[in-house]
Amino acid sequence: MIKQSLPKVAYFCMEYGLASNFKIYAGGLGILAGDHIKGSKDMDLPLVAIGIKWKQGYTDQRIDTGGKPYDSYHNYDYPFLEDTKVKVTVMIREIPVICKVWLVDCFGNAPLYLLDTDIPENDDAWITGQLYGWFGEERIAQEIVLGIGGVKALRVLNIDVDVYHFNEGHAVLAATELIKEKMDKQIDFDEALKLTRDEVVFTTHTPIVQGNESHPLSRLEYMGAFNGLTKKQMLDLGGSPFNMTLAALNLSRKANAVAQLHGETANIMWKDVENKSEILAITNAIHKKTWVDERITNAFEKNEDLWNTHMIIKKELIEFVKERNNVTLDANKLLIGFSRRAAPYKRSDLIFRKEEIIDPLLSSGKIQIIFSGKAHPLDDTGKEIVATLVRMSKKYPNSVVFLENYDMTIGKMLTRGSDIWLNNPIRPMEASGTSGMKAAMNGVLNCSTLDGWWPEACLDDINGWQFGDAFTEKDVPDIDQHDGDALYQTLIYRVIPTYYENKDKWVAMMHKSIETTKDQFAVERMLTEYFEKLYIKA
Repeated sequence: MIKQSLPKVAYFCMEYGLASNFKIYAGGLGILAGDHIKGSKDMDLPLVAIGIKWKQGYTDQRIDTGGKPYDSYHNYDYPFLEDTKVKVTVMIREIPVICKVWLVDCFGNAPLYLLDTDIPENDDAWITGQLYGWFGEERIAQEIVLGIGGVKALRVLNIDVDVYHFNEGHAVLAATELIKEKMDKQIDFDEALKLTRDEVVFTTHTPIVQGNESHPLSRLEYMGAFNGLTKKQMLDLGGSPFNMTLAALNLSRKANAVAQLHGETANIMWKDVENKSEILAITNAIHKKTWVDERITNAFEKNEDLWNTHMIIKKELIEFVKERNNVTLDANKLLIGFSRRAAPYKRSDLIFRKEEIIDPLLSSGKIQIIFSGKAHPLDDTGKEIVATLVRMSKKYPNSVVFLENYDMTIGKMLTRGSDIWLNNPIRPMEASGTSGMKAAMNGVLNCSTLDGWWPEACLDDINGWQFGDAFTEKDVPDIDQHDGDALYQTLIYRVIPTYYENKDKWVAMMHKSIETTKDQFAVERMLTEYFEKLYIKA
């Protein structure tokens, strides 16, 4: 890419995962956004990021004495944020709401601006209170702040923008503000829509239609989200109820899915939408400086002892577990890591579905498993999954661990120090899944169903393992039985024997894991593709 001619990008996202103690992220979407701006800084790319300063962030999710997860919220202040002295006003329920603009200035050429309603001028300061804490009116208010307020902030900050990138549909109301700006200059709606579509791109993440956010048109109108558009215009853009993803597809010149398989899924999902943007596939990637241990990278590049380096890092993970849970694991025994959001399709508890098979391995200590993950505060099924994992940690106290209140610190420790990275979503419901990339670049071998990013990387029995044979079926119990049986077969007859009986092969697989992922799934490749395929006009 010739940097002098690159377009200036405004990147909108509801959450950013930058550090564990900066509580403005919930999970994978935020981690991707954080890596996006970190990579832009490293590559000196022209990008400005827009987000929200969440007063309480996402939930702190702890485990009570009965083994059940519960949510708690705390007010956070961040003295490192710079006050831009800029304030913008958005209308919510016909009431002016003032949004203060803060700057996270450590990203140089890729600054992050955060909007905040928790200021004395507002009667309702809690719009920016909790990330994903509510639905309905509160969520719409938050999306007005992010989208409409974000565009207004760019104007007051005098930041020229060529491309507006909406990372998920939460920011789609920014497009209504872009249209309104043009209509205020006496441009008619159709032309304003055409001009706006030419400057917007969109990333979709959710691989099932029902998971894409929608709102009743009457509620959007009441909240002020129409922003000068008519009910028919909003209906034409997003349908009824108003689907944020559908609207984003109609309001962007190009869109992308986040893995090659997800690209196929997304195009099938939205195939009946006329005049939507093209949906490309740009596979997610990770910021290596954040997620990959330098000691492993150095050992790999210098062809030094990879195994001993890994064992040092593994022992650090074991010490971390000791400090957190007062459990001492055995560094010489196979250690499996599993950490992600506790959602039913991710099947965190799949390995326990036939306890008669897994019990001897856990009771003997032949395998050890560390779990971590949060359920959405309103997801009772997800919380039951967490409770199951906690219950198994009590049944097998020396070989199963659950680390509560999953965050970036836990994710980093697990993806560096585990021996195996277990992943078993129902195909094709995992859009991408970047934790496996982090593990792979640290020499931690993936053992996964062929979903998300893994079909692009997997060399079975060479750089990791696949199980489940890309099996798909509408009947979930059939899928669970098929994939669960395949997991046991792979674990018992391939993974465990290799670990305990063929260490040379294991280390060779670690080398291959790093070799085959270190460039292809690094953020530099991803950002190059974003500019060449999405941001730069053909």
